[in-house]
Amino acid sequence: MKLLKYLFTSSIIIFSYSFTGQTKTIEDVEFNSSMSINSVNTVLNGGGLREKYGFMDLYVGALYLEKKSTDDKAIIMSDANMGIRLVIVSGLVTRDRFIEALEDGFKNTTAGKSSANDIDMFKKYLSDAFVEGDEIILNYHKGESVHLYKNGKERGTFDGLAFKQALFGIWLGGNPADDDLKEGMLGL
Repeated sequence: MKLLKYLFTSSIIIFSYSFTGQTKTIEDVEFNSSMSINSVNTVLNGGGLREKYGFMDLYVGALYLEKKSTDDKAIIMSDANMGIRLVIVSGLVTRDRFIEALEDGFKNTTAGKSSANDIDMFKKYLSDAFVEGDEIILNYHKGESVHLYKNGKERGTFDGLAFKQALFGIWLGGNPADDDLKEGMLGL
């Protein structure tokens, strides 16, 4: 009986480990197939490469949602737990260039609302240099705020759904930072 119980428990642990340990490679970067955001399991919706001028690789990005979706507008407007994970794949992406791209993205976003103060907060939270391999995570906690992480450490938060809509609109809105990356994140 103890042996049966041991085998049962061991198989559950192995099954759980293999389920949570699954990854998907997107442009040579490993992404977990699921991620906990605000104590809620989210799934990898899709991802892709952010390029500039059609040949300069900048970063690989992925979108995590509670349920897979291809509806960009619904994702942007949704008050649900979700996240974007960006991995820098080029030394050309400096902190200043990243902040400049965010500024442009907020100007071009087709949803939500951000302010000059939000950009100042990004500058404050991301004050250190960027290097190839750095990871930026933007997790929205339902009904609360966007949590910003760099290389696994939480740097700060941005309150409100309207800000989340503007931020996610940078990659998923009507005028995205990169059309191919948007399609990849939507799993198209």
